[in-house]
Amino acid sequence: MDFNTEYGTLDRAPSASERAPSASERLLPPPDRRGAPRLGHKRVERRDYATRPTVTAIIPTLNEAENLPHVFAQLPRGINELIIVDGHSTDDTVSVARELREDARIVLQDRKGKGNALACGFAAARGDIVVMIDADGSTDPSEIPTFIAPLIQGADFVKGSRYMEGGGSADITGIRSLGNRGLGSIVNVMFGTAYTDLCYGYNAFWRRCLPQLHVTCDGFEVETILNVRAAKAGLQIVEVPSYERSRVHGFSNLSAWRDGRRVLNAIVSERMSALPKPSDAWKPNFREIFTDAEPALGRTVRNLDDIPEDERMEPRTPASVHAVTRVAA
Repeated sequence: MDFNTEYGTLDRAPSASERAPSASERLLPPPDRRGAPRLGHKRVERRDYATRPTVTAIIPTLNEAENLPHVFAQLPRGINELIIVDGHSTDDTVSVARELREDARIVLQDRKGKGNALACGFAAARGDIVVMIDADGSTDPSEIPTFIAPLIQGADFVKGSRYMEGGGSADITGIRSLGNRGLGSIVNVMFGTAYTDLCYGYNAFWRRCLPQLHVTCDGFEVETILNVRAAKAGLQIVEVPSYERSRVHGFSNLSAWRDGRRVLNAIVSERMSALPKPSDAWKPNFREIFTDAEPALGRTVRNLDDIPEDERMEPRTPASVHAVTRVAA
């Protein structure tokens, strides 16, 4: 598959008149007279997102030692940074992660729950793009390129959907599916969106969007809050089909009734409150261990020829991409 065709990149750099601003450029401050964007009084270099953004994959874990070998084996080679956020596991999760990937960063969350784990991972992330993956093997890491492609093409936030053509689930129960659809309909009415799958945790987005997403919750409702706040912030959102597999080992901590109530409460709260202002308030007090891992970030690729063949994150099949209606201003 041709990398340029799939990702919408060009053999030459387009002029300003030939293309619309990318998602990353819309989130940057205006350039100064010397052509470099300014952050306060500090000049920063504009990254060449169109050719090769750096990618951070975040995997929250809690006693997932048996599942990590399966998940890690499916990760694309183009991942620049792998962050394991551990909820103080009592099994060998951390040692297994270190044995499988010496370059993985191990972060210990400061509270409990998936929401806090993701908030800790987001705070630690240094890549241009952030991808959320589950540690139980239910989300397919080999689908990551399908999530990244729309971001490079101009989207701000990409969410997976099990209900689109090409998606599906081997894990979701009838009760959970019914509740998901019902809660999704409420969100679509309240916020003017057109989501097909609200409560699915496979998402990817530009790291610059984190202050708008402002993750502060601790539980499984984090997936709903991310989707709602992305819409409230006016981000360009795209859904892509995704297939949810059964958990490889162990049992799920999800409770349809308990977590359904939490999601409903979160929706009502979001409807009654304004979007939090961008700030550093979302950053938790996580702790990173084994900091001897050498980070793989820091390079800016200016030409596709500089990207090794085994690092070109090409989807196995073309993704069916559908834009989601934005929230009305």
